[in-house]
Amino acid sequence: MTIDAGTGAMDSQLQDSKPAGMTHDGDQVFGTILPSREGYPAPELALTIAFVLLARRWRSLIDEKLRQLGHSASRMEAMAAIAYSPAATTQIQIAKRIGIEGPTLTRTLDMLEADGLVERLADPTDRRNKHMKLTAEGFDALSAMFGVAAGLRGQLLDDLPAEDIQRNLGFLSLLLERIEGGLAVPQDD
Repeated sequence: MTIDAGTGAMDSQLQDSKPAGMTHDGDQVFGTILPSREGYPAPELALTIAFVLLARRWRSLIDEKLRQLGHSASRMEAMAAIAYSPAATTQIQIAKRIGIEGPTLTRTLDMLEADGLVERLADPTDRRNKHMKLTAEGFDALSAMFGVAAGLRGQLLDDLPAEDIQRNLGFLSLLLERIEGGLAVPQDD
């Protein structure tokens, strides 16, 4: 699928398709309860669709390549968050930092700990908390994962001017900040 950045139009393969079971009689919904097919998607919607597709496909590519090393994007994210967090960062803080639920991180950490890549250390002031630390083997594994990601990133961003990268980073950072600040669902008047 391609999305024309100028018009926001999707390629004809997707644009001409109809939801399963929809007859021509269902065309009356377009332009009434659904956006019109003409010019769909609008540039703003095309932009958010592109964000989602880019993130999904990037993560899928990273996962595919890291699997060859016995790792995954989720392992790399967890280990990087641990490595770059201040000392005595708790498991709960790591989960928040990478934007996942505690139980999801727990499963990942269980596997990393079993593989000898991460240590959970008891918090001397609160036995309920565990502090996270990479082992020497964990740092080596993370370095290898970063190498794979850097190679792919280099190919992805090849020939893009540094100014464009910096400008787009600023734009994406602003949008992320707005999302993290909380966006209210518009209310019907």
